[in-house]
Amino acid sequence: QVQLVESGGGLVQVGSSLKLSCAVSGSAASGVSVAWYRQAPEKTREWLATISAARLPRYDQSVKSRVTISRDDAKNTVYLQIDNLSPDDTGTYYCRSVQTGDWGQGTQVTVSS
Repeated sequence: QVQLVESGGGLVQVGSSLKLSCAVSGSAASGVSVAWYRQAPEKTREWLATISAARLPRYDQSVKSRVTISRDDAKNTVYLQIDNLSPDDTGTYYCRSVQTGDWGQGTQVTVSS
């Protein structure tokens, strides 16, 4: 089992950048791939990016130009940076352990114009 805790969300302005964090812990935490998802109000949860244990990133084409996923294994943390934020980026952001299927509780991002 893996525990994941997201942080870094908040109220931000259009055009700004935000870096979200996902702290990973637990007996199975070592070597897991971690994915980020976003759930906008009244919409289904959508996949944004995944980073493997070998630090290989994959991105959804819709956000690829504005999103960077990274990991710091010394801190057991995976990051998601989103640039040039728009109101469409508003939602709850979740991280997930790919191998175990565990989810974090989410962090809310609201982009204000």
